[in-house]
Order: sequence, then structure tokens, then C-alpha cells
Amino acid sequence: MSSIKSIAIIGGTHGNELTGVHIIQSLKKRHENPVFDTFNFTYVIANPTAVEQNTRFIDVDLNRQFSVENLASLDTTLVELNIAKLLNQQFGPKQDSKTDLVIDIHNTTSAMGATLILLEDSPFYRNMGGYLKAHMPSANILLEDEIAYLEHPYLCTIGQHGIMLELGAQPQGVSRMDILLACEEMLDHILTYCDLYNQNTLPEIPEFTAYRLLDVVKFPLDEANEVAGLVHENMLDRDYERVKIGDPIFRMFDGTEVLLTGEQAIYPHFINEAAYKNSKVAFATALKFKW
Repeated sequence: MSSIKSIAIIGGTHGNELTGVHIIQSLKKRHENPVFDTFNFTYVIANPTAVEQNTRFIDVDLNRQFSVENLASLDTTLVELNIAKLLNQQFGPKQDSKTDLVIDIHNTTSAMGATLILLEDSPFYRNMGGYLKAHMPSANILLEDEIAYLEHPYLCTIGQHGIMLELGAQPQGVSRMDILLACEEMLDHILTYCDLYNQNTLPEIPEFTAYRLLDVVKFPLDEANEVAGLVHENMLDRDYERVKIGDPIFRMFDGTEVLLTGEQAIYPHFINEAAYKNSKVAFATALKFKW
């Protein structure tokens, strides 16, 4: 595989997720990066209007506009779709990108800690996850390879390689220093990995624990399509902790419990993510595996 030379670091894809915004503002003030001077960096706040208005998006979710079909659309009425096309021109085009790696920084209101989201099971991504885990044991590695890399609608997929950094818990519209420091640490390890990768001097990456996206679980609804219960109190703020068959996952407003059914334990994450309220998603599930 070719070297990683051009790297785009993106913040503000969602305008009320501020860690990436502060990271980009800080990086832009540095005229050079003496530690990683072999890379060609570009720093971008993706949706500045949404950042200014302190809202996730203006018309539609920017991080869902990067499918091949959307990027080819002639529609010019949606703010975020227009931004997506411009970013694709600047860093892509998707499927034949001029940018080696796109790093997109996000926040979550869920207690997911520092999570590296990878979209493909390949040696490059596997070793990146393992390197980060070895040097930052508190980090979580989440693999979302349920569809092919280029089929994902995410901003980072306009790069030849793309990853997302997901950090929380952080409320929307505010910024926490501990979260910002964790993001800086993640970035440092990921860029070091890329530098070692380029020099072909990576150490052996041992087996490590990761999580593979399984599904999303929606809130229970009543006959009026209104939420009829909430995520069970035993699950709150316990992202990536094991929930086994028979454990409660919801408590209904009438006090009854909904138990996990199925054939295997799950590892919930994005628990009570505020951005998913309108879609009525309560949490996502994953399987734990050795990678």
C-alpha cells in the first residue's frame, strides 16, 4: 500500500460538537508541525454556519451526505449537500481520492470515552487500532464494516483512507478539557502510527480487543408512536459493557422491564445519544472480538 502523505483533519462536521472545532482552531495557529513535518496537513471546519449557530446541521446531517449518489446529485437547495460536494472536490473525489487520510473528529453525549471508528477490516486499519490500543489502553476500537468502505455516507470516506474519532461523554454545544486532551492524545498516536507505517518500522501489533457494530435498537413505542419507556438505569453511562440475555434493557413508564432476547450477549454504545432522539434510537449494539 502507498504511503500516507496528505492528511485532512476535519472538525465541525456537526456544528454543536466542539472538540474538533477547538482542535482545528488550535492547529491552524501553528504554521508547522515539527513532530510530523513529513505530512501535508489540511485543517478544515466543515460546517462553519452550523458551528456559528451551535446546531448539529442547518438542513440535513452533513455526515450522511457523502454517498456516491448524493455527491452526484444536482440538488443545490440543501446547505449540507452543497458543502459535501465542495469537500469532495477539495479532498476527493470519492472513489479516486487525492487525499491519503481523512480524520473526522466528533463528540457524543454517550459515555464512549475515546473511540476510534474504523470502517474496513484491513491490515492498515487493524494495525492502527492495535497501535492506538497499545499506547492508549483506555481507547475503544469500533469496527463498522457492515457495508463496504465506499458505501458508507460519511465524510471521511472521501479520503483514500478515512477514520472517525468519537469522544464523549460531552454535552452538545459545550467543550470539556478532558475530552479535548483525550482527542489530542488520540491524534498524536494515530499520526505516529502513520509515520511508522510510512517508514516500514511498525512494531509487531499484538492481538487486542475491539467491537464490531451489530445493529441499532430503538426505544419502545406506544400505539401513538410515542416513546413508552427509557433505557434501563443499569445500562446508563456503561457503554461497551456486556449485557447478557435476560438482562433488562428498558424500563417502561408503567414500571415493567424489557429484557434482552436473542442468542448472544451484546455490547451497547451510543447509549442515549442526544443526536439520535428524532430517529428514536436508544443505543447501538456491538459484538466484542479479538482483532
